[in-house]
Parts: sequence; C-alpha cells; structure tokens
Amino acid sequence: MSPQVILSTVLISLALIFYSIGVWSERIAKYLKPWHVVTFWIGFTFDVQGTWAMHKLANGPFDITEPHTLTGQIALWLMLAHAIWATYVAKKGSEELRTNFHRYSFIVWLIWLIPYFGGMYVGMTKHF
Repeated sequence: MSPQVILSTVLISLALIFYSIGVWSERIAKYLKPWHVVTFWIGFTFDVQGTWAMHKLANGPFDITEPHTLTGQIALWLMLAHAIWATYVAKKGSEELRTNFHRYSFIVWLIWLIPYFGGMYVGMTKHF
C-alpha cells in the first residue's frame, strides 16, 4: 500500500473519530457545548485533508456525476454548514436551539457515513 493511500485513510479515519466524538457526546448530553463545536471543526478539517489526498490518488478528472464523488461532496458541504451553524448556536443561540441541535448533528453524521463506508467499499474492491 502506498504512503498516499495510508495518509488518506488515516486522515479520513481521524475525521470519523473526531466528528463521531462530537456528535455522540452532544447527543448523549442533549446540549451543544463549545467543545463539541471544536470537534466538529477538527473532523471537518481532517475530512477536507483526506478528501484532497484521495483526489490526488484518483485516476482521471474530478467527476461530480460519479456516485462516490457526489455523496462525498454533499457530505462535505453539509459538514461545513453544520460546523458553521453549530458555531453560531454555541455563541448566540437560544437554549432551545442548543438543546435540540443534536438532532441536526445526528442526521448530518448519518449522511456523512454514506461516502465514508462507500469509499471503504470502493477501496477494498479496487485492491482485491
């Protein structure tokens, strides 16, 4: 396995770890705390880096019509919107927003898992 494959796998896995910690700890607490927002941004940052590393591995040009690329882009943009909205809610949001935000976080996380596991499947079937 090439160093680039290992790097992209590690980066995307770190995105999963940080994003999951933030989403699940917020869901259990049922209250958005500032440190949850930090984990969302860290997870997003690792996801961007991992996506870029995988893009460098891809054969051919960027193709938004390819299912894995499309779901990955949707998930990435949702993560960005989620992190921005979480930042706003943590700073200026009402108590109601802070106590209900975990529902939105969980939905975004579930959507994010589609390209994560899809990419895992594509990677495994490509190498075996």
